Amino acid sequence: MTDRYEINPGDFKCSPFGIIGNDWMEIVAGHAGKVNAMTASWGGLGVMWGRNVAYAVIRPQRFTKQLVDAGAAFSLNFLDPKRYREQQNYLGTASGRYEDKLAKARLEVLYVDGVPYLDAADKVLICKKLYARPFDPKSFIDPKVDAEHYAESDHHTLYIAEVVRILGKA
Repeated sequence: MTDRYEINPGDFKCSPFGIIGNDWMEIVAGHAGKVNAMTASWGGLGVMWGRNVAYAVIRPQRFTKQLVDAGAAFSLNFLDPKRYREQQNYLGTASGRYEDKLAKARLEVLYVDGVPYLDAADKVLICKKLYARPFDPKSFIDPKVDAEHYAESDHHTLYIAEVVRILGKA
């Protein structure tokens, strides 16, 4: 971790709309010797329960969900899309259930505090899970959202996690 430095949450300057919605993030999790990553463009950053938090959503069929569910923590990784968009697309479409996606994408996995993250990431949020709950179709105020995004009834699970460390890359 020699090329990494710690970022104080108050000094983490970014637009969540830009880094998540436009540039995308990689959710990385590991359990029992297996590590996987998936690309996500839905999520957010904020404050909840007096803590700095990130939230991410994962569909039930994603292999990464099994790893996130099995562990206490995961990482959110922000790669430069100009350099890594091809890998991001691949991580968002292939399944780590059947192959080592990270090796195939030529992305090295490192660890901090036992949590896997991608060496290629410019910024990494180490996240400790606080809350997990599947979306309830009956809770949508606007039924169009459910109809447009969950035609297969594969509702995301919402994870709210405390951001315990933020790492930058020198």
